[in-house]
Amino acid sequence: MRIDTFTVEEANRALKDIRPRLQRVVAAKGEFDRLQTRIDVLALAISGATRDNPDARELGKLHGRRNRLAEEISQEINAVQKHGCLIKDLDRGLVDFYALAGDRVVFLCWQLDEPEVGHWHTLDGGFASRQPLHQSELE
Repeated sequence: MRIDTFTVEEANRALKDIRPRLQRVVAAKGEFDRLQTRIDVLALAISGATRDNPDARELGKLHGRRNRLAEEISQEINAVQKHGCLIKDLDRGLVDFYALAGDRVVFLCWQLDEPEVGHWHTLDGGFASRQPLHQSELE
């Protein structure tokens, strides 16, 4: 399997397309989660109700909207990841880019509320172990 590696500059250039897509997908994920909660509540409330029940009709509409959101989320995730990066957390808007630090592969780590890529971590380290770029050989 071939992976694309990024320099900090290349990752920051990619953010021009990634940022608006990630904003859309994070918002859609938030709506999806709210809909799912409402669906779960309604499903419990209408046990045995007929299709004419207003809650049952609402449940059907919510299922349709949730399914459309799931498709939209999937398409946006694919569009972002076609850049060669990985979406790690949709709630945080967290994206990792493969990069080289000397002779090892690491992740450049960016979060939606950050102006540019400013952190990195090892492949197995995760978000909790990320470090500022100025403390690395990546800059």
